[in-house]
Amino acid sequence: MARIGAATAGARGGRGMKRRPFLLAAAALPLARAQAVPRLVTIGGAITEVVYALGAQEQLVGTDTTSLYPPAAQRTAKVGYMRQLSAEGVLALRPNALVATTEAGPPVVLDQLRSAGVQVERVRADHTWAEVQRKVQAVGRACAREAGARELQQRLDSEWNAALAEVARSNRARPRVLFILSHGASPQVAGGHTAAHALIGFAGGTNAIAGFDGYRPLTAEAMAAAAPDVILTTTQGIEAQGGEQKFWSRPELALTPAFARKALVSLDALLLLGFGPRLPQAVGEVHRRIA
Repeated sequence: MARIGAATAGARGGRGMKRRPFLLAAAALPLARAQAVPRLVTIGGAITEVVYALGAQEQLVGTDTTSLYPPAAQRTAKVGYMRQLSAEGVLALRPNALVATTEAGPPVVLDQLRSAGVQVERVRADHTWAEVQRKVQAVGRACAREAGARELQQRLDSEWNAALAEVARSNRARPRVLFILSHGASPQVAGGHTAAHALIGFAGGTNAIAGFDGYRPLTAEAMAAAAPDVILTTTQGIEAQGGEQKFWSRPELALTPAFARKALVSLDALLLLGFGPRLPQAVGEVHRRIA
């Protein structure tokens, strides 16, 4: 009987030992599922916009300081300016994925994040519609929402084609447009290979500046030679200069045809230069206002 009792107890113990790993595994399932949901950090306002457009904002644990739209993005944890990231600030948010453009850095920080196990994806910024498509695809992968990203891209492609068709229907001469970046004390103008240059072209204008790439200060003589019909800038730049009246008070602007008509178009910086989901809206609005 003792042997039978011992055998019975052993059998029960064996079943208990078998049951315990099962129970532990079952208890771990919710945690595993929680960990399987990507925790995402986005670097670049346009990339953050894509997250919200996909409805994936619950997976967003941090953004950079250029992520200002939609307004809810301003309430996210900030990891600093996109070109001056720190590995410690990002890792403190425990992300498992980070999406940025090739403008983000410094590179050593991105390498440190990869070494810590963070999936880092960088989207090439070349100021084309393909750039917007790459941003949507990258966020879709990072959020594990590829199907939603494809649906979003189809809608955005339709909006983009409609914006280009509106520009193509115009039979007016292409106005000469000068973009001025005036967020700081020394305003600069946009040459080739800039977001502003590409935007002006998409909207049916011609960049009044030629002969160099990037941004640089412009002399009064060069401003007169550029002879822009319209000045394009950001609303933040107008505010930094103290309003439109103060903006037009700059002496070099008085030498331009745009000054005579006070032809000034200003839009939010992220809308105008971000190359995100609202690019069709920006192209359409600039096109209509530079007429």
